[in-house]
Amino acid sequence: MGFIESFLGSNARRFIKRKDSDAGEAGRALEELRSSLHNELRTSEGAKRQQQRMCGPVVAMTFNFCVSVGIILTNKSVMGKVGFNFPIFLTLIHYTVAWVLMAIFKALSLLPVSPPSKTTPFSSIFALGIVMSFATGLANTSLQYNSVGFYQMAKIAVTPTIVLSEFILLRKMITYEEVLSLALVSIGVAVATVTDLEFNLFGAFIASVWIIPSAINKILWSSLQQQGNWTALALMWKTTPITIFFLLPLMPWLDPPGVLSFKWDLNNTSAILVSALLGFLLQWSGALALGATSATSHVVLGQFKTCVILLGGYVFFKSDPGFMSICGALVALCGMSVYTSLNLHKSADVSGKPPAKQTLVAKANGEEKINVEEKRLIAAV
Repeated sequence: MGFIESFLGSNARRFIKRKDSDAGEAGRALEELRSSLHNELRTSEGAKRQQQRMCGPVVAMTFNFCVSVGIILTNKSVMGKVGFNFPIFLTLIHYTVAWVLMAIFKALSLLPVSPPSKTTPFSSIFALGIVMSFATGLANTSLQYNSVGFYQMAKIAVTPTIVLSEFILLRKMITYEEVLSLALVSIGVAVATVTDLEFNLFGAFIASVWIIPSAINKILWSSLQQQGNWTALALMWKTTPITIFFLLPLMPWLDPPGVLSFKWDLNNTSAILVSALLGFLLQWSGALALGATSATSHVVLGQFKTCVILLGGYVFFKSDPGFMSICGALVALCGMSVYTSLNLHKSADVSGKPPAKQTLVAKANGEEKINVEEKRLIAAV
């Protein structure tokens, strides 16, 4: 080393020391960043901040849209080619696989921390788990016993049910423009998809019973994430065992007989497991979308998926749904665009900076921060 140092000279030695020092500082900074990120993920507040940073409304709804299209194609294969016509049991498999995956995440310390139990009563978690089991199970059963047109009519009825339920439970009101845009969406979807209204008494009963738990399910998911420090995965981890427990007694009542005689070969099992994995991603992406937007926006997203699939089949696969169906889909997409624009403007108004008059008032009073109620009072002056 002495020979090398004498050969390089004093300037080279200083350069090497400086490089070593820079590398050490970079390493310490990286370690501090990792430690800070790890500590933030170990708290419910930090985990929720990370979810909000990494998965905003656009990302969450895009994720949910892509997974929904994938699971529609997969479930068509499971129900059609594989012949697995047991909707409640398929839903049970989905939730069981999701619970196993989350258990693995928890064992690897990858599952976000739940908020303290005192912040959210167990009754709310328990109610959400029950409602979720009925909403998901009855949706699949309704799709099995009803025609596509009748099933879509039931889905359209979820939108006014959510608006009414949010007004009764949360005193949440929507503007006149939003009401018109939602009405436009519902009419457009009805014209686009309701082509066969085959009536089945049992199917109609199932569809009617499904509407209310479906609306309540979306409202609870959205409100718990937005009002508390719940992340999507943490809330799924708490509610999934409850959902599985209440799905079990639904199987003998709503599933047709013959599940024990189903042929569980490699191809059939693989298709069902792929469906289950996509079901986990669908549940996760749906929870992210509900946490980032609202229950009504999530329903509108579902109707958007229906219209895009219909128009995509017409454009790319030369299917002919009919002139009225295409016009209805276009009308629905226009209504969705208006509703999305209104919500974006509302979000910008809430999160935007206060106007100049409000800033001057705050400075005159020596205040650096003004709460939401004070902002509204000043803006009204």
